Amino acid sequence: MTAQPPHSVDTERVIIVGAGLGALYAALNLAPHPVLMISPDALGQGASSAWAQGGIAAAMAEADSPEAHAADTIRAGAGTVDADVAAFVTAEARAHILDLTAIGTPFDRDAQGGYVLSREAAHGLARVVRVQGDQAGREIMAALIAEVRRTPSVQVIEGVVATDLSTSDGKITGVVIEATDGSGPIRLRGTAVLLAGGGSGGLYALTTNPPRIRGQAIGMAARAGAVMSDAEFVQFHPTAIDMGEDPAPLATEALRGEGATLINRDGTRFMLNIHPDAELAPRDVVARAIFAETQAGRRPMLDTRTAIGAEITHRFPAVAEACRRGGIDPVTQAIPVAAAAHYHMGGIAVSAQGRSSLSGLWACGEASATGLHGANRLASNGLLEALVYGRRAARDIAKGLDRSDAPPVTLTLPNGGLPPDPALVASLRQTMTEHVGVVRDAAGLKTALCHIAALEAQAKGNPGFLNMTATATLIAAAALLRQESRGAQCRRDFPDTNPALAHRSTLTLTQALALRQSVTETSA
Repeated sequence: MTAQPPHSVDTERVIIVGAGLGALYAALNLAPHPVLMISPDALGQGASSAWAQGGIAAAMAEADSPEAHAADTIRAGAGTVDADVAAFVTAEARAHILDLTAIGTPFDRDAQGGYVLSREAAHGLARVVRVQGDQAGREIMAALIAEVRRTPSVQVIEGVVATDLSTSDGKITGVVIEATDGSGPIRLRGTAVLLAGGGSGGLYALTTNPPRIRGQAIGMAARAGAVMSDAEFVQFHPTAIDMGEDPAPLATEALRGEGATLINRDGTRFMLNIHPDAELAPRDVVARAIFAETQAGRRPMLDTRTAIGAEITHRFPAVAEACRRGGIDPVTQAIPVAAAAHYHMGGIAVSAQGRSSLSGLWACGEASATGLHGANRLASNGLLEALVYGRRAARDIAKGLDRSDAPPVTLTLPNGGLPPDPALVASLRQTMTEHVGVVRDAAGLKTALCHIAALEAQAKGNPGFLNMTATATLIAAAALLRQESRGAQCRRDFPDTNPALAHRSTLTLTQALALRQSVTETSA
């Protein structure tokens, strides 16, 4: 952790870092206890949740059950899912769908009022609740934001980022914040801290994540000493639209659920010979196949022409709009795709109640590692996990609160502070894509650790960049330590799955830095 700033503000509010689905849902579930949300952007504009296209997985159909959902989750997770977590998360799913419906989320419904369900990769049947084809994240967020705006106990401060955690007597008591333009910092102390600041996909040069989602929340907790889990497991979405945008637009998995196929420039449907489920194989399998086609120069593409045709424009408007920007007509042309960093299964290790290893600190959403996803997240379980743990963390925090009111926080940020150097960020992202990507090996991971150390040395202690390099170091170190291929962790030098390693990993930043130092000294 960096030196704490001289200016401080105290509040009797719970501090929530982040403004995605988990953060908003936790804030609502803490009511009437007073909450302060820290959001870098205007609500709904900078969170991965708003970009989620598929929807929320839940056993809503009569033929389905939480047990079947849990079984699919465990199967997709490749041997490292916590079965108890999978059981209670899937059991709670239906209740959260009903709650979101009650606050106005316009889930797709059929003529009888039932939920329209789509099937996505590695699900045994259709169980993904969606909105207007590919608008789930945006519409769910809109409903939650409207509810938060109506909730007097929740204060939102926009345009502010957290860069450090603040401690007192071994307990997390608050955060260090600064404005997104760099002014600040000040120390903000509250009654509890919930980190809900997203994952780390933006640490990669090719990603589907919003620009600010670059491992900062995970890195902040790691630098404070929190235990991390499953850091090596980064999920690459197989069908990011390959059209030169950063971040890359997403072609939702629901398209493949509707029958869209993957072909290469020769027109060959290459998934047929790779997995019995073809395009609906687990994401890690499809991502590696896409990556292999790209590396071989065969230009992988998603073909929606026969299965969906002209209906794509109104059934999947986000995909159609992205294609239009890229000069692609999905009605008459196949959509070029690439595997892009999409979701981090690892993060801050938390209990069933969202508690981290540090007193006073909770985490939910993609910044956390709950054990639900294992080595490979089942499609549309991400938003579900954020809901379940957002509520569980809120209820656990509330047990230690006795206030139902607190004055609003007024901030005056001093001049000073600098955002991370864009050139260093760009170099870090390129390093991660080249050496810690879809397919890895020891040589590349060691090269990455050396590059990360060199970039960190140039950062002159900038806390925002140190959070990024902390998370990048954890991912690369954990990937180097896991000498096997399992789920999203693919090692070309250890291509087989080792049954003895069918367990979750844990790592602290201190341990990861020691490994990085050893690698750096050996490579010198």
